[in-house]
Amino acid sequence: MSVQSPAPRHLTFEGREVPLELRVSSRARRLSLRLDPGRGGLVLTLPEGLPVERGLDFIDRQSGWIAGRLAQLPPHVPFAEGGLVPILGVEHQIRHAPWARGAVWPDSGLLWVAGAAEHLSRRVTDYLKAEARRQVARRSREKAALLPRLAPGSRIRPLGRIAVRETSSRWGSCTARGDLSYCWRLVLAPEAVLDYVVAHEVAHLVHLDHSPAFWRLCDRLADQCQDSRAWLRRHGARLQRYG
Repeated sequence: MSVQSPAPRHLTFEGREVPLELRVSSRARRLSLRLDPGRGGLVLTLPEGLPVERGLDFIDRQSGWIAGRLAQLPPHVPFAEGGLVPILGVEHQIRHAPWARGAVWPDSGLLWVAGAAEHLSRRVTDYLKAEARRQVARRSREKAALLPRLAPGSRIRPLGRIAVRETSSRWGSCTARGDLSYCWRLVLAPEAVLDYVVAHEVAHLVHLDHSPAFWRLCDRLADQCQDSRAWLRRHGARLQRYG
């Protein structure tokens, strides 16, 4: 591996250019390094005040781990004519429809994309984000409405804002104010997996921890929770490689 500057944006590792994101955190107590499967890059977190050089030395010492993780990355799958993209786990073939205007629509295993060819990838991404937002918003509201019956006597936070974002380190989150956030790539997973993640975050409206009571509530809000968690552990990195 070679480094060209004190704070590089890329590393050259075994002949491969690897993006590097440097983060400085006042809450971090030690160096940490993780792989961002979506970008195929590294994320280095430094405690506040620690020199960047210490972090780069740390990366050098982790070269074996880095090589192993890069080798395990699933291939990148671009959104392109003829490519396959799963929507709620069901494969759709992307088909360009230059004669149509301003729309993306699924039809019998195909995903039709209107407009100019150079905008195809962005249009597919925008469509999937919108579908993810629709799915998680509806399910979040439906499951939140069940909480008074499923958790009687508990303090239930009101459901706040619901957002979808591009995230690589977590599939969802719930704040103390009741705001829920989800990774839009969940729309690529099987429906039961997306439903489980929604149940997981809605259960945090009652329990902000992962106590036994939290998991019992999660199991009441969605089916196949254990299977869905296992699916994400096995296949989550693949979802990050689309687009």
